[in-house]
Amino acid sequence: QAQLVESGGGSVQAGGSLRLSCVASALRASMAWFRQAPGKEREGVACLSAGTYYADSVKGRFTISRDDAKNTLFLHLNSLKPEDTAIYYCATADDWSFSAIEALSVRRYNYWGQGTQVTVSS
Repeated sequence: QAQLVESGGGSVQAGGSLRLSCVASALRASMAWFRQAPGKEREGVACLSAGTYYADSVKGRFTISRDDAKNTLFLHLNSLKPEDTAIYYCATADDWSFSAIEALSVRRYNYWGQGTQVTVSS
């Protein structure tokens, strides 16, 4: 069974930056970041698969990348806003994703990490 361990969350002021890391026991076809704010549904943020996909709300501010040699997925969060406050989850799937709709769908993913908290204050 795949294991995913996130780290790098924290508290920052608006406009600040963070880098999240996710060490995976195995690389898979789709590797993504999701987030869930209190009282809201989990939503896709960014994915690396057949292409690179981002939610509209983070385009131009967040960057997803990976280091295959270290089985690690990253999410670089820049120009953070209070509305980015959420628990951020790493997720992987065995299937390739060929559109943003596929790539950022919770249902697509088989494996999940435990999450890391990001808090942005105004």
